[in-house]
Amino acid sequence: MKRFCLSLILFSFALASLLSAEEAPRPNILFILVDDLGWKDVGCYGSEMCETPNLDQLAAEGVRFTDGYAPAPICSASRAAILTGKSPARLHFEFVTKDAAVMQDVPGMKLKTPPYTLNLPLKETTVAEMLAEQGYSTAFFGKWHVNQHYQRYLGWSPTHGPAQQGFQTAIEDFGGHPYNKDLPKKTNLPVGIYPGDSMTDKAIRFLKSRKNKQEPFYLQVNHFYVHTPVKVQAKWLYEKYQQQLRSGESKEHAVFSAFVEILDHHIGRLLDALDSTGQSENTLVVFLSDNGGDPRYSEHAPLRGHKWTLHEGGIRVPMMARWPGKFKAGEVCSSPVIGTDLFPTFAAVAGDRAQRANLDGQSLLPLLLEDHKSTFDNRTLIWHFPYYHPEKNVEKLPRVIGINDPVAPFLGPQSAIRSGPYKGFYFHESDSFALYNLDENLSETVDLSENSPELAKELKQKMMDSLNAVDARMPQPFD
Repeated sequence: MKRFCLSLILFSFALASLLSAEEAPRPNILFILVDDLGWKDVGCYGSEMCETPNLDQLAAEGVRFTDGYAPAPICSASRAAILTGKSPARLHFEFVTKDAAVMQDVPGMKLKTPPYTLNLPLKETTVAEMLAEQGYSTAFFGKWHVNQHYQRYLGWSPTHGPAQQGFQTAIEDFGGHPYNKDLPKKTNLPVGIYPGDSMTDKAIRFLKSRKNKQEPFYLQVNHFYVHTPVKVQAKWLYEKYQQQLRSGESKEHAVFSAFVEILDHHIGRLLDALDSTGQSENTLVVFLSDNGGDPRYSEHAPLRGHKWTLHEGGIRVPMMARWPGKFKAGEVCSSPVIGTDLFPTFAAVAGDRAQRANLDGQSLLPLLLEDHKSTFDNRTLIWHFPYYHPEKNVEKLPRVIGINDPVAPFLGPQSAIRSGPYKGFYFHESDSFALYNLDENLSETVDLSENSPELAKELKQKMMDSLNAVDARMPQPFD
């Protein structure tokens, strides 16, 4: 009888524990995506130009990824991949959206590139659609840029905008970025007063509206900062950085640093709103940049390359995540992770059990909660950019990718692979393959392909097999 009673008690405890786990509220998710912020443009990543106290604090309270990658070196392709968890090669969305699905016509082209993709297809399941199916309230504010421009540059499409891709709340607003043609011209703000941002204001109002609501929310805030045009409506802030300029730096560096601090300020406002509404403890916050920085402003050293290139400066970006009580505060993770990992990560957090086909990312929860580091350290990542860039005025541009280039060189179609510490880089025009060891040569300046021909051959074949498996569009010889 005693044994029966003891068993009953233990069963009751187990049942209560199970029910408690099942009834535990699922976390909210706040995803902050920024535009053209380079790996070294954030204080906690070693910036000597920019002050980013709010991002630094976010990293201190969560996980900072040293080897966080964008899915593409350019905006639209990266954003489409993040939304779907599928690579640009698989999506056939590898460039920025254009006004028409025509072919590239660039002086000096030696290969014919694929036609431009205009819209993220509605048949693709976005992270917002997946989370809405799980009972999340979904909202989007900011830069979309995965549809054909509608009525104006970056205008949301009425057929392919956020509202048609799973976001129940979606309000179009350029905020305080210079894209907003209605901004006031006043620049002499009092010291310590930052230019406003109506897009952030709307996101904060959404956060406040979710207080005490039963269903969890997914809020995606896509900042227009720090994309060009880089202009600062705060004279005091520009003067602050002008006084801090180092030898060899220009006025543009001071303006850009001020621009980055404005971005950081508005991110801080958003995180403060999360705190003030009592929602921080049950909210997963993820921060990511869509690609590397603009060579005219960002300093990427020791990384080679910049936005538009598949060298580390074009795809390695600042990335951090905070989940109180789940992720260790102050952790620095050196395992390779990528923007396509967010879809399966958010799916796991939300309890989505659907068998999602053809995802190229993988959930980060085993890495961050179960310490499956070796699995991630040895993973293979693929990038594919089958286009030329720039598309105009290319005649006098350099053809070599350097470190801290002042301008973007003229480049042909490229693909890249990372497998463990090794990075392979393929130029389609010349059919040449370079091999680097990132652990020993983060700057990608020592080509190992001649000394390690078998490894180079193996990685090139692995890369091509992966691209062929997703029916990647390849540049082709002209007829």
